[in-house]
Amino acid sequence: MEKISIKTYDEYIKALTDISRAITSDLFLEDLFKLIVMVTARVTDVAICSLWLIDENLKPPMITLRATQAFAPEYVKDRFLNLDEGVVGHVVTNKKPLTIKNVLKNRKFKEKEMAKKLGLVSMVGVPLKLKDDKVIGVLNCFTTEPHEFSKTQVNLITAVANQAAVAILNTELMVKTKVIREELETRKLLDKAKEVIMHRRKMAGDEAYRWLQKRSMDSRKSIRQVAEAILLSEELYIN
Repeated sequence: MEKISIKTYDEYIKALTDISRAITSDLFLEDLFKLIVMVTARVTDVAICSLWLIDENLKPPMITLRATQAFAPEYVKDRFLNLDEGVVGHVVTNKKPLTIKNVLKNRKFKEKEMAKKLGLVSMVGVPLKLKDDKVIGVLNCFTTEPHEFSKTQVNLITAVANQAAVAILNTELMVKTKVIREELETRKLLDKAKEVIMHRRKMAGDEAYRWLQKRSMDSRKSIRQVAEAILLSEELYIN
């Protein structure tokens, strides 16, 4: 494989534009993660691009591999690192890019067997940073030949990474907002369905809710689907 070349600024701008569009799109997170690694790999000519994100839902928080355009299944399966572990942890902790000429000779790089299998040699890891300097993950780019990453290359990849961080944050917020909205809508539907059951079956509120739960389990449908069916039948009955 040829060394990474700075193709043109236009291609990096195109990469930023692709990711920027995702900020206002309806992409799911997994789709966005794939877009980021594919775009980055395309404009940098790297062999492998991988996206690691900090999962704060884990106790303690860990860095997890979320996407790569590599096809080796062993590279993407169940990959977790501590916040201070390996090259990824180093980038997270120091909040600065890290370049390595030969990963097989670098003590920070923990996955030397993986590098041998995939023929990886040089790499650059850049943090995904938000405006408040908070790091949410790391974008890694690997080559299969020795390569010196120039300051310009690192800066351009960093620009892509930072735009990716904004896109990820925005998409996460949209997903959370959607989930919250759906939960609120489900709660309203349940309250209405519960009132119908209380009236029809002369039940107390707790009894009506348990009845809904049982119907949900027996029918193997979500409790929201049961509530919607009850409200529809009530509407048809009234009309």
